[in-house]
Amino acid sequence: MDVLKQMEDADVKPDSVTYSYLIANSHCEKDMIKFYEDMGESGVAPTKQVFMALINAYASLGQFEKAEKVVLDERIPVKNLNEIKSVLVAALASNGQLSGALNIYEEIKKAECGLDPKAIRCLIEHFQSEGEIDRSLQLLEELSDSRYWTDACFRIISHCVRHENLRSAVDLLKQLKDKFNHAEIALEVLFDEVFCIFAEKESTDMQFGLDLLQAVKEEIGVRPSRKSLDFLLSACVYAKDAKTAIVIWEEYENAGLPYNVLSFVRMYQALLAAGDRKSAAKILNKIRQDDPHVRCVIKASEETFIRSASVEKKRKKKKKKKKEFESTVGLLDVVEAKTK
Repeated sequence: MDVLKQMEDADVKPDSVTYSYLIANSHCEKDMIKFYEDMGESGVAPTKQVFMALINAYASLGQFEKAEKVVLDERIPVKNLNEIKSVLVAALASNGQLSGALNIYEEIKKAECGLDPKAIRCLIEHFQSEGEIDRSLQLLEELSDSRYWTDACFRIISHCVRHENLRSAVDLLKQLKDKFNHAEIALEVLFDEVFCIFAEKESTDMQFGLDLLQAVKEEIGVRPSRKSLDFLLSACVYAKDAKTAIVIWEEYENAGLPYNVLSFVRMYQALLAAGDRKSAAKILNKIRQDDPHVRCVIKASEETFIRSASVEKKRKKKKKKKKEFESTVGLLDVVEAKTK
């Protein structure tokens, strides 16, 4: 309301854009209705932006039935109705009303009208968050000629990687490769991001990462970049998997990628985390330590992994002693019972 007061003091009349902004950013239904009524009293006709703002405002306030009723307003021009319904689909999906969003989507399809690509992308995003990959893939087909396809496709791939759905991830990566066949740099960035997502999920099992690497090489025909291998090597650190780290290490050579300081440090960390200090020491001898940052990382790695290994060893030893003590006490109880 302060905005309207300031505009009035400055003798500036609010237009439909102003009202749509105020409605969309209302914190309660009372304010929203006040802005809408004030708009009518000012003689400003509602535009499609105003109707869209009403839908988003009602949905954000949990007033889903009222949001759905907005599209029934007879003042909405027929040419704008489908676009406004698309906003309704996105608003419902974004606020956890997937079934309602899907009903509107089906109505639009039955009327042989196309849903706005942004709304389809929104549906995909929320369907895949619910784990409905098959439905997301069906929706993705409707975006085949849209500029939103790549973004939506990668969202599904990300979900597949996080939940280790290898087959769907590989099939979609093949489609990405076909789409970016003549854009090698863009393709490399996308594939790097896939391995980054795997590393970020901090899995304790590297099998999916290895299977994905194998599929990228053999099925998709893409040579892994240095960054992709770096991410996999980083994942080995968290997984404490020396065996897989060695496999990844060999991949650098197979791909014709010379080892650098970062790859040596990551390999050192992976071996150290896995408890293979002998092999880690050999790698350490190959690391140039004239850079203070490198020395700092090495020191931090040793403090983290050697100390944690020592603490774990002490914990197991203490647990063993406790078990032995409990067994001894148990035997003493038996002996005591027999002597009575």
